[in-house]
Parts: sequence; C-alpha cells; structure tokens
Amino acid sequence: MEHKLYVNSSPHIKDVAKTSNIMFDVIIALIPATIISIYLYSYMAAIIIGVTVLSSVLFETLYNLLTKQKQTVGDFSAVVTGLLLALTLPPAASSIWLGVVGSLVAIIIVKMIFGGLGQNIFNPAIAARVFLTVAFSSQMTTWLSPGADAISTATPLALASNGIVTSNIDLFLGNIPGCIGETSALALLLGFGWLLIRKVIKLDITLTYLLTVVVFSFIIGADPLFHLLSGGLLLGAIFMATDYSTSPMTRNGKIIFGFGLGIITMSIRVYGNLPEGVSFAILFMNVLVPLIDRYTIPKSFGGVKKKNA
Repeated sequence: MEHKLYVNSSPHIKDVAKTSNIMFDVIIALIPATIISIYLYSYMAAIIIGVTVLSSVLFETLYNLLTKQKQTVGDFSAVVTGLLLALTLPPAASSIWLGVVGSLVAIIIVKMIFGGLGQNIFNPAIAARVFLTVAFSSQMTTWLSPGADAISTATPLALASNGIVTSNIDLFLGNIPGCIGETSALALLLGFGWLLIRKVIKLDITLTYLLTVVVFSFIIGADPLFHLLSGGLLLGAIFMATDYSTSPMTRNGKIIFGFGLGIITMSIRVYGNLPEGVSFAILFMNVLVPLIDRYTIPKSFGGVKKKNA
C-alpha cells in the first residue's frame, strides 16, 4: 500500500480543541466569581451580568447580519467578553446602561471592525472598561458595600491611599466594596485552577505579572499580599492578560509582557492619580505585543535575519 507524506508549514494541529471549547472553559472558570458577585450584590449583579452578556451577543449578531458575514456567536467569545466586562463594572444601577454601552464598544469597535476574533489588537473587555472609565468616571467609581443597596463607599485601594488598611481575609473572601467580579480572590483562584487543569492557559504571563507585583511591593515597603488580593489584579492577570489574540506568542515574550504589566500596574497604583492600574496596564501592553513578538520570535530554520533598512 502506498503512503503519502504531506509536509505543511506551521502551525500544526496538535489536538481537537476548538474556539468554542476554549471559551466554554473560560465561562466555567468565571462561574465562581459570578456566583459570589450575585451572592454579595443580589439581583443587581445578576441584572448587570445578564444585560451585558445579552448586549454583547446581540451586537455581534447584528453586525454579522448587517455586513452579511457568517454568524460567529456560536464560538461563545461574545459571551466571554460580555461576562468579563460585566464583572469589571460597579454594582450600581447605572452599570446596566454602562454594560450596554461597553458591549457596543467592545464588540463592534474593538473586535468586529478589526476583523473579528483573533484580529483585534486590544482585549475587548479591557478596552471597553477603559473607555467607560474615561467617559463616565463618576458612574464607574460608584461603589457599594456588599449587602447594601445605597451606601456609597471607597475601595480598599482608595482607602489604602488614605492610610486605611483592609483585612486580607476580607480581600480573599470578597467582603469588600469594588467591581462585582473583582472582589473575591478565592473565586478567581478557583477559576484559575480550572483553566490550568484544562490547559487553556499557561503560567507564564500570570505568574510573571503577579511576581512582579510582589517584588515591586517589597521594594517600596508595601504589603505584597494586599496588592495581590485587591483591585482587579487577579481578574486581569488570569482572564484578560492571557487572551490569546492580544498577548505574545513566545515564552520569552510572555515573560516580558507579564513583567511590563506588573511594573505599569504598580506604578499607577503607587505614583499615579488613579488607585487602580490593571486595565490601563493591559491596554498599554497590548499595543506593544507586535513589537515584543518581533524581537522574541526566533528566525525560521535556514532563514536569514532581516537587516533594518
């Protein structure tokens, strides 16, 4: 029997993983944070999550219909974007319409106009959150204490800038004011474990990011555990910085990427006018990904390195 050997260029198929399978695993990983958010903030969190996810799916469906493209909502990426965006919003009534506006920005402007999943240069949820923070700063900084309906308060990072210390236990469990899906480190770490078990992500970016934050904290004499558990660090480091489309391809590139994220995040937290810097750090480092890839991807076997003109 004659056998034929077909040799093709990379990338080569190594398993049967599909985009929908990967996105479904991310959704499962976000379930603990979603449940905790609804437990802490009741029906308001559920409404915000539902509206934002539904808006993201609807906007992607409408865009594909209007541009006469194949429907892509079946890959669940719009669901993931909507869910991540919702978890970065404050637990206030204004977040209902903020979720709709943010979904429009994330899906239409950041994702679909750039060519859809895999072509976007920014993480859609992060870009939308930064847009909302800049355009609607008052609404995006309206915080409620868990279990309260109308008590405005400050986040642990904001309190820390005024010398008020929050218990690390409260930070770990989520009994603190903040965005609806960022407060419970326990819930986010459970999701992290699932993604590692399912081999959806690797440790390179997340671990480098977190270790950089720890080292920076030690250098300035701050509590590393506080900075690890507070704000959107874990949500960003686990679920957003590791986005396939907007992170480097090589291991060295991922380490550089994570290091840059840690430096920028802590610089903003410690020296900037904003108490939190995760979203801005990820957005800025997304811009540098092509440059990082350029200098970390090795030349092909037998290839000649191009000289700069």
